[in-house]
Amino acid sequence: MKPENLTRVSEFVLLGLSEEPDLQSLLFGLFLSMYLITVFGNLLIILAVSSDSHLHTPMYFFLSNLSFVDICFTSTTIPKMLVNIQTQNNVITYEGCITQMYFFLLFGTLDNFLLTVMAYDRFVAICHPLHYTVIMNPWICGRLVLVSWIMSALNAFLQSLMVLRLSFCADLQIPHFFCELNQMIQLACSDTFVNNLVMYFVAVLLGGGPLAGILYSYYRIMSSIRAMSSAQGKYKAFSTCASHLSVVSLFYVTCLGVYLSSPATHNARSSATASVLYTVVTPMLNPFIYSLRNKDIKGALKRSFGMTA
Repeated sequence: MKPENLTRVSEFVLLGLSEEPDLQSLLFGLFLSMYLITVFGNLLIILAVSSDSHLHTPMYFFLSNLSFVDICFTSTTIPKMLVNIQTQNNVITYEGCITQMYFFLLFGTLDNFLLTVMAYDRFVAICHPLHYTVIMNPWICGRLVLVSWIMSALNAFLQSLMVLRLSFCADLQIPHFFCELNQMIQLACSDTFVNNLVMYFVAVLLGGGPLAGILYSYYRIMSSIRAMSSAQGKYKAFSTCASHLSVVSLFYVTCLGVYLSSPATHNARSSATASVLYTVVTPMLNPFIYSLRNKDIKGALKRSFGMTA
């Protein structure tokens, strides 16, 4: 089959997680519930941090930014998926697919950077408590978030620009529930060597680099915790680390497993299922892991709703 010119490509078909008609209602209800929990829970975090002056600290500043990004990250893919299931129309335009891919890469990379910044914040707080207010001042915190946005936007722009140069065949079915970068590259009829090279290089650089930083930060944190004399201090620090590490592990294992898997053993359905973990489950767990066990967040929410009442 001869490749078609790029300008003739007008739409793609998203096959979703399953093509079984009996499962569509179940998938719709499940993902709608998860999406509402994600949005509502993360909005509560943002409300609590913004309304309580006691929470205007670097840790909660990064947490509120992470909550905002998680809402945007999930909103990039799930609403379109729900519309497709409800209307039984899996078509997405070429422009819409590229746009969805851009924002997915933007917020996904930003999520990655913010997790790294939060690990660095905990490292400074536990390993250098006397210099914490000096190192993590508002100017530094703002610059860290700004640099994360810039790096994420540049990565998303580069990857989208690389896809725009590709031409596609007549078979434009994407075995996924959103326009995922790797699946888009596999559909192309033109040479994709440069695209694959850039994708894997960026995955190692922007995925492996921050992961190495997180692991080093928590290695130093664990060393400091073992040196603490107070059992209560050890428990509090370890509890914070365990919560953050669980989110980091879930995010990185599934994300890097999808993008760094060998093309020879790559399975589209398994990749789509794994993608659910870091696109839906991880943002949904953010309010539970970071906030529901946090007395400061609970107190801020009670005061906010008490004042409103």
